[in-house]
Amino acid sequence: MSENKFIHIAGFPVVKTTSSVLSRYLLRTKCLNKKASLFFANTNFIVQCHPLREKIKSTPVVIVNDGVGMDIAAYLFRRQTFKENLNGTDFVPRFFANAPTPLRVFMLGGRPEMLAKAAVHVRTTLKQEVVGTCDGYAGMAQDRAVLIDSINRARPDVVLVALGNPIQEEWILACRDALNANVVISVGALFDFWSGEKPRAPQLVRRIRLEWLFRLSLEPRRLAQRYTVDIMKFLLLCHRYSAENAPPQTRT
Repeated sequence: MSENKFIHIAGFPVVKTTSSVLSRYLLRTKCLNKKASLFFANTNFIVQCHPLREKIKSTPVVIVNDGVGMDIAAYLFRRQTFKENLNGTDFVPRFFANAPTPLRVFMLGGRPEMLAKAAVHVRTTLKQEVVGTCDGYAGMAQDRAVLIDSINRARPDVVLVALGNPIQEEWILACRDALNANVVISVGALFDFWSGEKPRAPQLVRRIRLEWLFRLSLEPRRLAQRYTVDIMKFLLLCHRYSAENAPPQTRT
């Protein structure tokens, strides 16, 4: 991709794109039997995955923007805007719906009972073929090579990895070459929503970009640091990168 298709946020090259363009790209990747990996970058991703930045940049990963914090950073530090807010919870169902035939999906992560409910949602509501699941607890404790072999034997088109930042990104970076699936996506808390264990914010709240506040009100103890201390870390990382990469001033 050309440089003007990215906005660099704290050193991460985040693609300026839309859900329809991104869906077509992933479906074309499948049709051509190539490989693609997709990360959704919100403020928590930037903070938690910062130690992985150079490895991510040296790997063919597509990073897209998720959340109002990324929009604010893009304008404050780069004087640019993203075309559309992209998050896994909204995008993945659209991607599935755009597929001409049901996709073969492997789901990795979450508690066993929650994962089972999420898999039912994918089969019955999203009309995709779930070819395998592995929970994020006992399932992930098995030897990595054994797990990868199990996934490959299921022959998925898409692997959804829901282990949270930065574990899911670390796992994908370590395992991507060995996975035969065309598309691998880090999806965070997506299985929680699909299983019904966590509610989505009402449509109006999402429209005015306050879904983060809705989630904070539901889980204040777990998310308080993410939306206070970690926001400051995020802004400092953005500022540091912006200062380090500012064009040199010329004397007159």
